[in-house]
Amino acid sequence: MDVGFILSNALVLACIYGTLAIGLSITWSSVGLINLAYGFIFALSGYGAWLAAQYVSTNGVVVLSAGVLTGALGGMLVCALAFIPIHDKPNFTVRGLIATLAISLIGTQALLYVFGPRAKNLPDIFGFWKVNLGGVVLTSDKIGNVAVSILVVTAVLLWMRSSRRGLEIRAMMMNPHAASIVGIGVRRTGFYVMSITGGLAGLAAVLLSQTYYISPFGGLTPMIKGVSIALCGGLGSVRGAVIAAIVLGLNEALTARLLGGQYVLITQFLLIIAILLVRPRGIAGILDRAREA
Repeated sequence: MDVGFILSNALVLACIYGTLAIGLSITWSSVGLINLAYGFIFALSGYGAWLAAQYVSTNGVVVLSAGVLTGALGGMLVCALAFIPIHDKPNFTVRGLIATLAISLIGTQALLYVFGPRAKNLPDIFGFWKVNLGGVVLTSDKIGNVAVSILVVTAVLLWMRSSRRGLEIRAMMMNPHAASIVGIGVRRTGFYVMSITGGLAGLAAVLLSQTYYISPFGGLTPMIKGVSIALCGGLGSVRGAVIAAIVLGLNEALTARLLGGQYVLITQFLLIIAILLVRPRGIAGILDRAREA
């Protein structure tokens, strides 16, 4: 068994799926929305990056930026349709689930209509070089995926700690009711949150598309894994999402290597069930009474 190969794959998967899970956790903890349209935003971002590669430039920075920008715009669209109109209505959590699921279904069909069922591929934005590290060959896409995802997520978290808008988002994460009382606009903050987390989905889409193809339904599996990691880590906990991403990334790499890719989801959900049986709120869940109410 090639331990180095498995660990490198696990790290790449953990970084990409962890980026999605962190976005979902931030969305839930700040605005109370479980965004099931994340898969649509993921696929939309992939097509945005593909259009940029086709008609603007194949430069990696251009393609990556186009994916992130498209994801941010997709997040703002979801916010305008599924958060702003209903965030102050009764049973918002359930209404939000239904609304984002509807956006995902309609949006996916729209992508299928516009781009067709044929899969698209993105250019290699990180080049074709490789590094031999202690007998383990690390390709450019693996190194690039890990480096870019860590840098961007770190930058987002630092921005949330230091900027005024970031502090408003953190206040919403801690106590939404108190934050609204002291004058923090729920709708304005919702747009910031959804654009940032949509951008993270766009980043993950471009990075994952270095290995897989872009298709209208290509965001479904990443969304399932992102939601699974967010639930396993504890909705609202960034630290829990990171830990869960590492655990489930290692599980996926081991399962794919030892049993085959068709068993990945089976072992993943068995592991998630085992974790939630021991810790019902997730590895580091921070659900509070106000949110549960």
